[in-house]
Amino acid sequence: MPHTVCLIQGDGIGPEVVEATRTVLEASRAALSWVDLPAGAAAAERFGDTIPEATLEGIRTHKIALKGPVTTPVGRGFVSVNVRLRKAFNLYAAVRPVRSLRGIKTRYDNVELVVIRENTEGLYSGIEHEVVPGVVETLKVTTRAGCERIARYAFEYARSRGRKKVTVFHKANIMKMADGLFLDCARRMHRELAPEILLEELIIDNGCMQLVRDPTQFDVLLMENYNGDLVSDLCAGLVGGLGVVPGANIGDDGAIFEAVHGSAPDIAGRDLANPLALIMSGVMMLNHLGESDAAARVKAAYDDVLATGSPDELTRDIGGRAGTKAFTAAILKRLR
Repeated sequence: MPHTVCLIQGDGIGPEVVEATRTVLEASRAALSWVDLPAGAAAAERFGDTIPEATLEGIRTHKIALKGPVTTPVGRGFVSVNVRLRKAFNLYAAVRPVRSLRGIKTRYDNVELVVIRENTEGLYSGIEHEVVPGVVETLKVTTRAGCERIARYAFEYARSRGRKKVTVFHKANIMKMADGLFLDCARRMHRELAPEILLEELIIDNGCMQLVRDPTQFDVLLMENYNGDLVSDLCAGLVGGLGVVPGANIGDDGAIFEAVHGSAPDIAGRDLANPLALIMSGVMMLNHLGESDAAARVKAAYDDVLATGSPDELTRDIGGRAGTKAFTAAILKRLR
């Protein structure tokens, strides 16, 4: 039986990169079927809600989704679609692999790390109010249950993939209770689940400095929600940017895989977008579904395009002059 995947087009360049990804994944011979569902600003205009009930029900039923980028207004407007989805389905683990890619020149070589971020609480709980005019209070919510499950996920992930070290980024020197709880839970999960894996603890400002000094010293990075949001984008910059890094949101009863870059409305509909990040997220999804052979074929194909592709096969953000369709065609040509 094929795996039924909920496919969310998103906004801006979303439909273009989603269509490219669907085409590549179908060519991989993975057993997939698709259910197209709306979400984002375009969905709000059409249905009156950024996440219509039909979309929630579809994901609830099939438990797997692949999502294009969605628009999030700054300082106004509707609540982030990404945050709503993570909370609705308790997708507590954000997983972002970050690796150096042949053909994409950056300041660093041999980066091979994974950021694991708590995804449902902390400052992103969204609890804020105006105390008095001109004074806004935002609450950072940290629970033992939330800290334990993300720490458990990180150490189980590291052990299952042969990783050697988990580094916790924290600010427990200042936020002694909230980040102190996060750190204590990481220590306990380490002792109970994977004492053979090295546990390293770094205050986050020092950790960021160490990342830009030498990212190859890191393996798995574990951190709370807000810190993870910032650091995961920083790590993407080490290997070429958000356009070459995949993302996943995983819970105990479902997962949503997504492009973590923005919807780029300025280039929407112009055949300029690089679909690689979502295609890479699709590979993560295939592995999650047990379609490892298909995942390996797609990965080998886009790796070959990046390493050997001509300027007419690479998009502008990675040094070429190709459009979305030409880049996709280059991957399809190498897919075996």
